[in-house]
Amino acid sequence: MFSFINRITVYLCFLCAVCFSINVSAVTEPLSAIKGLVVTSDGTPAAYVAVQIKEKNRGTLTNEKGEFVFKKLMPGKYTLQVMLIGYKTMSQEITVEQDQIVQVKLQLEASDKQLKEVIVSGARNRYKNDSLSGSLRLRTPILEVPQNIQVISANVIADQQAFDLVDGITRNVSGATRVGHWDNQYANIRMRGSKIPAFRNGMNIEASWGPTAEDAAMIDRVEFVKGPAGFMLAGGEPGGFYNVVTKKPTGVTKGAASISMGSFSTYRAALDFDGKLSKDGKLLYRLNVAGQQKDYYTKYNFNNRYLFAPVLKYLVDDRTSVTLEYTYQGSTYLANGNYVFSKIKLLDEDISNDFFYGDPSLTPGKLKDHSVYLYFDHKMNDKWEAHAQVAYFNFGMEANSIWASNIDSAGNMGRTFSVADEAGENRFAQASISGEEYTGTVRHRILAGVDMGNKKFWGDFRSLANIDMVGDKKFNVYNPVYSIPIGTLPTIDRSQSVKTRAGGSNYVSSVNYTSAYIQDELGFFNNKLRLSLAGRFTYAETVGKTKALAIKDNVFTPRVGLSYSIDKSTTIYGLFDQSFVPVPGADSNQNAFKPIKGVDVEAGVKKEWFEGRWVTSATVYRIARQNSLVSLNMKDSRGADVQEQLGETLTKGVEIDIAGEILPGLNATLNYAYTDSKISKESPTATTKTVGNITPNTATHITNAWLNYRIGKGVLNGFGVTGGIQWMADRYVGSATKVFSIPNYFRTDAGLNYVKGKYSIAVLVNNLLDNQRLLTAASIPTTSTGFYNYIVEARRNFRMTIGYRF
Repeated sequence: MFSFINRITVYLCFLCAVCFSINVSAVTEPLSAIKGLVVTSDGTPAAYVAVQIKEKNRGTLTNEKGEFVFKKLMPGKYTLQVMLIGYKTMSQEITVEQDQIVQVKLQLEASDKQLKEVIVSGARNRYKNDSLSGSLRLRTPILEVPQNIQVISANVIADQQAFDLVDGITRNVSGATRVGHWDNQYANIRMRGSKIPAFRNGMNIEASWGPTAEDAAMIDRVEFVKGPAGFMLAGGEPGGFYNVVTKKPTGVTKGAASISMGSFSTYRAALDFDGKLSKDGKLLYRLNVAGQQKDYYTKYNFNNRYLFAPVLKYLVDDRTSVTLEYTYQGSTYLANGNYVFSKIKLLDEDISNDFFYGDPSLTPGKLKDHSVYLYFDHKMNDKWEAHAQVAYFNFGMEANSIWASNIDSAGNMGRTFSVADEAGENRFAQASISGEEYTGTVRHRILAGVDMGNKKFWGDFRSLANIDMVGDKKFNVYNPVYSIPIGTLPTIDRSQSVKTRAGGSNYVSSVNYTSAYIQDELGFFNNKLRLSLAGRFTYAETVGKTKALAIKDNVFTPRVGLSYSIDKSTTIYGLFDQSFVPVPGADSNQNAFKPIKGVDVEAGVKKEWFEGRWVTSATVYRIARQNSLVSLNMKDSRGADVQEQLGETLTKGVEIDIAGEILPGLNATLNYAYTDSKISKESPTATTKTVGNITPNTATHITNAWLNYRIGKGVLNGFGVTGGIQWMADRYVGSATKVFSIPNYFRTDAGLNYVKGKYSIAVLVNNLLDNQRLLTAASIPTTSTGFYNYIVEARRNFRMTIGYRF
C-alpha cells in the first residue's frame, strides 16, 4: 500500500509527464488561428453567440465570457460574421499568416429596435444553455457531450421565484425528485433510482446530513449530470450528481436588488454587486448578500436565514488569474421538518395541513455554514490551460430535536426530546490541465487531473427525555395543544464540544480519498465523430472506531463514450461508465457500509431546432448499482433514517428534456422520465428475500412543464404570464423487504410579471388548485407498534418579487 506522500508523488509525476508531452507537442505543431472576443455595444461579453467564417462555412459559439477561437487555419484572408438578435449583423475581414494567432475584438452595434425595446432581447432564449461551466472542466459543447447533462440557469430560478436549492429546482430536470427529511435545511435529491451527491464548483461536498441547501442569491447555475462522470471531478454516484456553480466576477460593472414577500410571513431581500475595484481593471469583485424571514405552513415553525458571499478575482495578466471566494450561510429555525404522524392511515384527512409536531417552547436551533475557495487559472498557451483549486468547509449546528416515539389510534402521541448538535469539516484540493492537440487529422481534447478530499463529521444526538404530556393534557395529533411548561425539558449540557461528545456515539465519520484521472476525446472526420476514452484511479480510506469499520480501497473505473454529429444540430451518442463512492458509517448491526459501485450504459440523441433556439434530448439507460443504501423504516432518536445496504439494484429508464425559446417570447422547460428500478441481487447479510422488489423512494413516471411568455411589442409590451405543472405517478416507499405505493402527485403554479427597463415585478401563486395533500415523503409502518409519518406540502400560497437592475 502506498503511503499518502508516495501517492501524491506518483500523481504529481503523472501530471508532470503529461505537461512535458504537451510542451513538446506544442513546439512541433504548426499553429494558425483566430482568437477573439465578442462584446455588446455597452462592453458586456456576448455569451453563446454564433460566429462564422463565411469562406469556409465554419462556425462556433462564444463561451460564457464571450470568447471564441478558430484553430488549424491555413494562411489567407477570412471574413468573420456575427449575428445576434437585437443587434446589427457585423462582418470583419481578418488576414492570417503562417503560424500566427490573430487576436480580434468584435463589438456589436445595437439596432434601433434593440435600443427601444431592451426588454425583447432580455426575454429571448433564457432557458437554453449551450456550454458547461468551467467547473466541469470539459471544453466540449453540451450538444456533443456523450451524456445527458441538463443546466438550470439563474433566469429559470428567478422566473420560478425559488429562494434556495430545495425550493422546486428539481422540476426542471427529467427524473429528479426531492425526498424531504429535514426539508427545511437540506437538499435530498434522487435521480435514476438513487440519492445523488451534492457538488459545488466541481467538488463533492456531500456531507452526512448536508450540505446546507444553497441560497438562490449565490447560484449562477445548477448542472445536473446524469450517470457517473466521476472521471472529471470528485467521485460521483452511478445515478449522477448536481453541481451548483456560484456567481463569480464578470468584469462588467452592474448590480441587482430584489425584495420579496409572500404567504406565511415570508419576507426576503437580496443584493448582487459586480464590478472592478482597481482602475486598471485587474482586481474584480462580486458580492451577494441576502436575508430572509420565512414562517412555514405548519404552526410556529420558522426558518430565518442569511447569506454573505464575497468573491475577489485578480487578473495577474491576460493568461493568469487568482480568485478567492468566501460564503457564509446562517439560519435560525424551530424545527427542521414538517412531518405529520398518524396511527390510522397515510394522508389522514382529519389532521390539519398546518399540524406541527414540535412546540413553540423549544429553543430555536442555530446553524453556521462557512466555506472558502481559492482558484488558480493559467493559460499555458492558446491550446492548453491549467486549473487548481482548494476549498475548506466548516459547518456547525446547535439544536434540539423532537420525534414521535409512539402513537395510538386515538391520536395520542409520545415524543422524544433529543440533542441535535453537529459539526463538520471538509478539505478538498483539485488540479487539472486541459487542451487540444492533433495527430494528423485526428483532434485530441485531453483532460487530466488530481482530486483529493477529506471529510469529517461529528454528531451528538442523545435522547434526553420522553414527552407524553403538555401540562395536564396528552399531545394529540387531531387536537394538538402546545406550550410545554418551562422546566419540563432538560437543559442540554454543552460544556464540552460536540466533537468530544460525539466520541461516545456512533455519529463520527472520516473519509479520505486521492484520485488521478485522464480523458482523451478523439475527433475524427472534421470532428463529426468523437470517441472519449477515460479512466480514474482512486485510493479511498474510511476511518472507523474499530478495525471492522475501517475500509481501504484501490479502484480503477473506466469510461468510454461515442458521439456522432449527423448534422450541425443533431448528435447521437452512447456511453459506458463505472463509478466508485466510499460510504462512511455502519448499519444497525455495526457493520461498516461498503463502497457504492455502479455500471452505467446509456444512449441518446440531442437536437437543436430553429437555428438553435431550443434543444431536445432523449436518453435510454441501464444502471447496475451495488450496495445501495435504503431505509429500514426505523428512526433513531434524532428522527433520522436507520439504513441498510442492498446487494444490487437494476435501474432502467427513459428521459426526455426540452428547453429554450419554443416560439418568440415563449421560453419553456419540459421533461418526462420513466424509471424502472428493482432489487436484482440479495445482500450477503439479507435474511429475507428482496430480489424483484421495487427500489424504495422511486417514482415510475415524472412529468414537469414550465412556461414563461412575455409580450414583446404593442400596448402590453413587457407583460408576461408564467406557470407550470408537476406530476408524479406510481411512487413507492418502504424498505428492501417491503415496498408500498403512495398517492400520485399533481401540482400547478401560475403567475404574472411585468418588466420595463431596469424594473421588474412578478407575482406567483404556488399550488394554485389548493391541494392540501401533496405528499413529498412518507414512511409506512411495518410492525404493529409502528405508525405512518409523512410530509405534505404547503396549501395555496403566493410570492411577489420586485427587482431593480443597475
